[in-house]
Amino acid sequence: MKPLRAKMIEQMQLHRKAPGTQVQYVRAIADLAKYYWRAPDWRTPDQLSPQEIRSYLHYLLTDKQLSWSSCNVAVAAIRFFYVDTLGWTPMQLNLPPRPGQKQLPRVLSVEQLENLFATTDNPKHRALLMTTYAAGLRVSEVVRLQLTDLESDPSRMLIRIHQGKGNKDRYSLLSERLLVELRAYWKIECPRPWLFPGSKANRPMPSGTAQKIYNQARKRSGIEQGSGIHTLRHSFATHLFDAGVDPHTIQLLLGHRSIKTTLRYVHVSRRHLMDVRSPLDLLCFESANLKALME
Repeated sequence: MKPLRAKMIEQMQLHRKAPGTQVQYVRAIADLAKYYWRAPDWRTPDQLSPQEIRSYLHYLLTDKQLSWSSCNVAVAAIRFFYVDTLGWTPMQLNLPPRPGQKQLPRVLSVEQLENLFATTDNPKHRALLMTTYAAGLRVSEVVRLQLTDLESDPSRMLIRIHQGKGNKDRYSLLSERLLVELRAYWKIECPRPWLFPGSKANRPMPSGTAQKIYNQARKRSGIEQGSGIHTLRHSFATHLFDAGVDPHTIQLLLGHRSIKTTLRYVHVSRRHLMDVRSPLDLLCFESANLKALME
């Protein structure tokens, strides 16, 4: 392993960065190095100037036209590499600001979810998708569940999530309907210790595999929106709002640090709009279009 990469990985481990984050950051710096690899005066990333770094980010935005989230990962990786690993000051690096992007989450309707689960015949895949939705889990959390995380005593009925985002433990719901599904799945495949093992039984399923399982099921059931498995987590939160569950409880189940993150789902929920009428419906006049249809 090259010294710069080893130094960055060591620093990420000291900062307790999640394994997935470490992979993304290392890949982002490797892409930066490749961009200048063909330059006549090629240098390693630690020898680049702040202006060259900003030029690379401009290339990502304009030439490659990467999404906001992809550029955000690149900026975060570059900031970590130069500030936390190499010891540059933020002023010396002088990266442009990263404005927040406010997008409402995409959710699936109850009917779409029923179709998604009904058209998934593979017991393991079906149990994986149902668990993600029923407990509102992130993909990194669902693939690392173990059998011992299921507290199925009738007085508990909880799923324990170990070291979720932010290195926090929390509990979420263990649905009775899901428990029936998981027991049927266990009788067929007997997974241990991981609830959803990968190709090797002693290793958890990779997050990328879970993403593919969801997208294949979505296409098979004819669902166009919600292209990532995180859609199931969004749907869980929105449907809880629709059912009248208070925001603080949903925050605890999702493991959000801030209630502001949870309140995004208020804008997606139908509950607070169901009794609201458009002001057009309150006007009394004869519609020209309706008059023409009646003639």
